Amino acid sequence: MIIIGCSEGKDVGKRVAKRLKKPYSELIADHFPDKESHIRFKVNLKGKKVVLVQSFYGGNEQIMEALFAAYTAKDLGAKKVILVAPYLAYMRQDKRFHSGECVSSHVVAKLFKIFDGIISIDPHLHRIKKLSDLFKKMKAKSITANPLMGDYIKKNFKNAVVVGPDEESYQWAKSVAKKAGTDVVVLKKKRYSSRNVKIKMNYDVEGKEVVIVDDIISTGHTIMEAAKEAKRLGAKNVHAVCVHGIFAENAYSKLKKLGVKKIVSTNTIPNKAAEIDVSGIIAESLN
Repeated sequence: MIIIGCSEGKDVGKRVAKRLKKPYSELIADHFPDKESHIRFKVNLKGKKVVLVQSFYGGNEQIMEALFAAYTAKDLGAKKVILVAPYLAYMRQDKRFHSGECVSSHVVAKLFKIFDGIISIDPHLHRIKKLSDLFKKMKAKSITANPLMGDYIKKNFKNAVVVGPDEESYQWAKSVAKKAGTDVVVLKKKRYSSRNVKIKMNYDVEGKEVVIVDDIISTGHTIMEAAKEAKRLGAKNVHAVCVHGIFAENAYSKLKKLGVKKIVSTNTIPNKAAEIDVSGIIAESLN
């Protein structure tokens, strides 16, 4: 086995290789003058199981890079090519909400048929129950960062309560709270649009450290509304802990400005909030 760090998977890839005591190399990924993608491997892949580590966020270039790398690895004689996608994009569009829309999660699954297997951390699956239901022609495994989040909360927050953003998050938030050793409460959320969310909390949080947990913080609007509600009810401090910290539209700064004291994510996506390392659970899954 050899671990290859793609452009958005270098840090996690390097950590995984170190944990597994396996060789590591970085993919050369750049562009021609006309902006077309160019990739090159620096090591011999013949007969090897190749693990490509790539996180998909912030655009579409990472997808082309991973596909070029997978096809090239096979051309160069790789025995198997496994994709480790700490953050797997396009999973949220899992149905056609409006006439004429693309069901992007299904398209991504078709594009990735070149891979012999895929591992991802807490992919945003809603109507699709398991990653293997989407990626049917390969070994597909979803692993969760819930225990890591629970451990972080237990070590860093006293007199805490874990808050899930909506009713659908109950089982997910409950598992984080169980590991953290705290109570769990879920918010009643009514979404009018992607930026218009109303939140209600039926729990006494007065004097407590409120830790809002979510799988993804993108624009952060849900977290902002939850934080306002927790503060209104007398929370001592409000914190946010997530798996995937996208922080679109300057969400991190907006949350800070609102008074969210601690904002923490895993390192599935490189960002300044990435304090929880997922390389251990990835290494276990590959071993």
